[in-house]
Amino acid sequence: MSATIISGKELASEKRKQMKEETEKLKEQGITPGLAVILVGEDPASRSYVKAKQKACSETGIHSELEELPDTVTEEELLEKIDQLNKADHIHGILVQLPLPGHISEEAVIEAISPEKDVDGFHPVNIGRMMTGQDTFLPCTPFGIIEMIKSKGIEIKGKHAVVVGRSNIVGKPVGQLLLKEDATVTYCHSRTENMKDYTKSADILVVAVGKAFFLSKDYIKEGAVVIDVGVNRNDDGKLVGDVDYEGAKEIASYITPVPGGVGPMTITMLLHNTIVSAQKYSA
Repeated sequence: MSATIISGKELASEKRKQMKEETEKLKEQGITPGLAVILVGEDPASRSYVKAKQKACSETGIHSELEELPDTVTEEELLEKIDQLNKADHIHGILVQLPLPGHISEEAVIEAISPEKDVDGFHPVNIGRMMTGQDTFLPCTPFGIIEMIKSKGIEIKGKHAVVVGRSNIVGKPVGQLLLKEDATVTYCHSRTENMKDYTKSADILVVAVGKAFFLSKDYIKEGAVVIDVGVNRNDDGKLVGDVDYEGAKEIASYITPVPGGVGPMTITMLLHNTIVSAQKYSA
């Protein structure tokens, strides 16, 4: 067998067309969804991510503002900038591009963003709302993963979902969202013993560890749905995932590619959250 590819690129394109229509409806009411991105320093990867977000905003009619600050900025100055954006009526979403310089507390920065404008879904208030099943902004990558699985009509209810990785950005929240969909969820991580015993029993396998080819096909159950969140560069500089794609696609029923898989959906769900925030503002 050869797995069916779940293309995040294609799904993102479909969703962004719908979002453009939603944005146009809001503009008819005199509201333009606005996203402010704060970029601290000159990290090339961060700058690349921000550029992609700005391009996506432009395509869907969302107003975007980029606040560029030097890596010498103080924590106090950064928090003041966030406070200004919290009070700005034309801004409905605020995103601070991570990572930040070592002298700035990421926790303090995330908590400074108003939960009502936290379109990244990282604020402790929004995480708490997610954990208790309340309406809130969901973290973009986990949100995108659930949308990708559902787009293929894949049943989540009652399935065994195994999440490899326990980061606050992907691993932990995606497990919670799978649980909300009535999956039975197991977390694996760097201290898990006999990991293969767990991954081989997974109907849905989400791998988010940030290590190229971390899992081979020997760790995958035949017919499993494999979601590869990893974005790594191999020795040739080529983008590859956490899963050995060529081997895994012969075992899995569905699989996400790298690139073109989860990545495009992360930005798409950020746009979704920004539009929802603007809709709440107009209500």
